[in-house]
Amino acid sequence: MRTWADQRVLIIGAARQGLALARYLASQGAVVTLNDQRTLEQLTAAAESLKDLPVQWALGGHPFDLLDQTDLVCLSGGVSPDMPLAVEAVRRGIPLSNDSQLFLEAVPCPVIGITGSAGKTTTTTLVGRMAQVHVQAPNRAWVGGNIGTPLIDQLDEIKPADLVILELSSFQLELMTQAPQVAAVLNLTPNHLDRHGTLEAYAAAKARILDYQTPNSVSVLNRDDAGSWSLAGRIRGRLVTFGLSRPDFGANGTFAENGQLFWQVEGGVQPFLSQSDVLLRGEHNVAIVLAAAAIAFAAGFSVEAVAAGVKGFAGVPHRLQHVRELRGVNFYNDSIATAPERTCAAIRSFDEPIVLLLGGRDKNLPWDDLMALVHDRVDHVVVFGEASTKILAGLGPVMPERRPYTIQHCLDLETAVSAAAEAAEPGSVVLLSPGGTSYDQFNDFEERGEAFQLWVNRLQ
Repeated sequence: MRTWADQRVLIIGAARQGLALARYLASQGAVVTLNDQRTLEQLTAAAESLKDLPVQWALGGHPFDLLDQTDLVCLSGGVSPDMPLAVEAVRRGIPLSNDSQLFLEAVPCPVIGITGSAGKTTTTTLVGRMAQVHVQAPNRAWVGGNIGTPLIDQLDEIKPADLVILELSSFQLELMTQAPQVAAVLNLTPNHLDRHGTLEAYAAAKARILDYQTPNSVSVLNRDDAGSWSLAGRIRGRLVTFGLSRPDFGANGTFAENGQLFWQVEGGVQPFLSQSDVLLRGEHNVAIVLAAAAIAFAAGFSVEAVAAGVKGFAGVPHRLQHVRELRGVNFYNDSIATAPERTCAAIRSFDEPIVLLLGGRDKNLPWDDLMALVHDRVDHVVVFGEASTKILAGLGPVMPERRPYTIQHCLDLETAVSAAAEAAEPGSVVLLSPGGTSYDQFNDFEERGEAFQLWVNRLQ
């Protein structure tokens, strides 16, 4: 294991991942400098959380002289390797890393890694629930990464007989040269093109979760997704798949048939769950359950552990989360839908008339498919936020006898909630599934979802 005593580390970005990494490295004896373009006044809570550790702060910009006494530069998830300070570090021969890379280098137990364009958080949460049953006390299953806690600052608590389940984003993967023992790519569709520039660069970042595996590793791919399936040629170990239809004979994977979910392994087929036990709405969530089960079986979990993890699971916060019913109208929080594709999946989850809240910040993604689905399926649209101009242009004008029947433009989400409530009729659904990120008005999708719930619950 790498020793950190007296190593000079510059961490760029004082968000969740950067703060966790600073805590870990400082506790290991590294000389840590935490750099952020924000001011101390803007980072009061972050500074308070590290006040007992010898962490130096460099705030208000990213000057190159921070590199003069640096052995390693670590980037938080929201910081691009293309930012000038990181580029200059590479030019000087200073290596770049991040919290996930350092975690995988040091963690003493097996790791399951999960990535994809959509469904990562729900899949990771489900696998974590299954792992809680599979891993016997006093050993422990740890769930983190891009979901919840980064885990790097809890390394000292993780034991060799434990199990870690990590959600990994393209931002984390683009620097990594380590891979988990079990790695899943759920799907690959356009996302984060504002960061990666092209779909090819984005896909290459995701594929790194497979590129550094060994012949003893297991890879899990989606038979129904062309992007995920295109990575089959990069697999170095054993392949397990998932999809709605039955895999080829002899292939190992999960599938659904006649209201039952099955695990096919070594030529045999075993049912593991009735589809009626899946509480999540929509066919895409059946696929997520199949993905989680395939990952769990790939890691050696029992049928009982897999089934127990699914039963009673009603979803993660901010993913098609039911907020309340008011005068016959049901309000749903899907703030985690930060890409048009995820909004499409949300719309398809409902048979009821829909009032849809669209907006936020665009990620340079195509909206055409979503616009077509809105015209086919959504009764009323309320548009808000920075991407409003693009969304309104894509929707076009309201036309007689064509959905959506009304389109309203609001400057912010709070106003949009009131407008959506007024447009909704008994028996309909008000759905916040924005298709854009939250960064125009909120710190993250969780904050946006919590604000939506607050404003919905204030409605009279």
